[in-house]
Amino acid sequence: MHQPALTEHAMQACIEACSHCHQICLHTAMNHCLKAGGKHVKAKHFRLLMNCAEICQLSANFQLGSSVFQHRLCAICAEVCEACATDCEEIGDMDECVQACRECAESCRQMAAVEH
Repeated sequence: MHQPALTEHAMQACIEACSHCHQICLHTAMNHCLKAGGKHVKAKHFRLLMNCAEICQLSANFQLGSSVFQHRLCAICAEVCEACATDCEEIGDMDECVQACRECAESCRQMAAVEH
């Protein structure tokens, strides 16, 4: 009987983590990276930040809409967030983005593992 409440709480936490990560990645790309230039605006890195922002927003939307695909999308979102966190960590001076991506990845992994 506790599973639905746990799942609902986990989903709300995941929606919040996804929304936060979306905001941080978008803000970081459009402000920090564009100002910093150099390796911060290399195509691979910039695309990854934008992809991460988009998949996080989409993941939150799918969860909010109770989509039957939300768990599969969360698995992909976790993968993209991990890749983004690793890339941001390698470039450096992007700690807030790294943290948001790692938190979102962990939350999405938990949601992806929930039986549906």
